[in-house]
Amino acid sequence: MRINVTSVYVDDQRKALRFYTEILGFQKKTDVPVGDASWLTVVSPLDPDGVELLLEPVGHPAAEVYKKALVEDGIPFTSFAVTDLHAEYERLRGLGVTFTQEPVDYGTAITAVFDDTCGNLIQIAQETPGQAG
Repeated sequence: MRINVTSVYVDDQRKALRFYTEILGFQKKTDVPVGDASWLTVVSPLDPDGVELLLEPVGHPAAEVYKKALVEDGIPFTSFAVTDLHAEYERLRGLGVTFTQEPVDYGTAITAVFDDTCGNLIQIAQETPGQAG
């Protein structure tokens, strides 16, 4: 068994697609109309046949409450791995991305958290094995 698709609830699929592709650098994988929305996924250009991220519209009232509660508590909805967190942090800041947590070094990982402009906080993380004291 393997993970094929995971999702993030978004307020606006088209806005999310622009942010996740033009800012974060993912590639659109699928865009299939389903009623008023789409089955809209993106993938990492480093693994185009890997796990797809579904930009899922908030369609259920509980999902909106859940998203809002996570943001209010400063909890990221999901996390993306990066190889050089400080470089990615600076790149994204240069593109106007708003961070709610600047890079923090936890010894075995460095993380930062940003607002995806679609109602979520997203964490980026770099593993730093062997640096824990």
